[in-house]
Amino acid sequence: MAKYELILPKMGESVAEATVTTWLKNVGDTIEADDIILEIATDKVDTEVPCEVEGILREKLFEEGEIVAVGQVIAVIDTHGTTEENSVEIAIEKEVETSVAKIEEQIEQVVATNQISTPVTNAAGRFYSPLVKNIANQEGITNKELDNIIGTGVGERVTKNDILQYITSRKEKNIPKATLGDNNAFDKTTNTTALAITNTVDPTNSNLIIKSGEDEIVEMTRMGKMISSHMTHSLATSAHVQSFIEADVTNIWNWRAKVKDEFLKREGEKMTFTPIFLEIIAQALKEFPMINISFDGDKIIKKKAINIGMAAALPNGDLIVPVIKNADQLNLVGMAKTVNDLANRSRSNNLKPDEVQNGTYTVTNIGSFGTVMGTPIINQPQVAILALGAIRKVPAVIETSEGDFIGIRKRMFLSHSYDHRVVNGALGGQFVQRVKELLEAWDVNRVI
Repeated sequence: MAKYELILPKMGESVAEATVTTWLKNVGDTIEADDIILEIATDKVDTEVPCEVEGILREKLFEEGEIVAVGQVIAVIDTHGTTEENSVEIAIEKEVETSVAKIEEQIEQVVATNQISTPVTNAAGRFYSPLVKNIANQEGITNKELDNIIGTGVGERVTKNDILQYITSRKEKNIPKATLGDNNAFDKTTNTTALAITNTVDPTNSNLIIKSGEDEIVEMTRMGKMISSHMTHSLATSAHVQSFIEADVTNIWNWRAKVKDEFLKREGEKMTFTPIFLEIIAQALKEFPMINISFDGDKIIKKKAINIGMAAALPNGDLIVPVIKNADQLNLVGMAKTVNDLANRSRSNNLKPDEVQNGTYTVTNIGSFGTVMGTPIINQPQVAILALGAIRKVPAVIETSEGDFIGIRKRMFLSHSYDHRVVNGALGGQFVQRVKELLEAWDVNRVI
């Protein structure tokens, strides 16, 4: 019987490892070629790992939550032999594993026998090993809480890992522990209903929800936790300064309205405002290379490539920043295709890890939600970020050779945040001023 070793594939030069988030196949499952076996996550993006062969999944070498290095074997697949033969072998293996688990549990009982004297079953007859009961007593976990923990052991018993994972989750939510040695402390409160804790699954994002009375505490997504940490780190690292400027984008508005239908018919792509703005920002970055830098300790690193990160909101409320590599080398058609492709694959969670790496400057379109201006947080280790506000129809002064007039114009605010440690007010202001000039100088007769 031949075996195929599924390895963690290379996902870009800067990606060395990933975390197993979800196994989509179980041991014993039949695998078809190109089936998705598991989902993994790097520090910035989630992705899927397919299998190139047909067979039976024989072994998982990593559990969910464990870190795998690129090139390591993550699963073993039998590529020959009938399903019946494999099922018999797997059944034997499972029986052996069950026996081992029982022996380990018995050992735990012997080790912990002298540590506690409380019963090892609840009123409903659910079994708890002395080790689990001892941990529960030490951590102030009530009988009600213990009964609500989902067990992954034999016969759905609560294992040591189950209760330790519950304790970790409990501490993150700042749930007060019961008095040590009093396993019914929560039952003695005058409002047991408000303090009764039940675990449910949020169908929208599969985040753990703890209900306490009328309030709900929602577990942050893995990506949400990383965003929180990254943004807090950025605020603590960079000396954020903002410059705001208003630009007249009437010419761009009118030009896009004129060409968008023909462009869609010819290229099969939508011409949104985003690729237009990114083309202009890439040009400004070429003219102001000291904005396209990173800061490392007391060293400034000037970036040769202009890689613009494009912040995109995900359906579940999280944020991801796919990167347009060598943005200054793309024409408008190429920019539109790249923007649309990255945006679509961001929403469907199909970005490759390398596509969210090595950005040198970031743009966020806060105007898509009607926001006029904002103060965006720098995406470390970059030194600046530009927020594009909503395009508004406003009365404005129009300067002509015959005098000034009041007219209706399309205008928007640009909010530029930059790191004052390495970018002073003059440079930060000049850069965003140049972006404004390029926006307002758009050629209404441009042909693409």
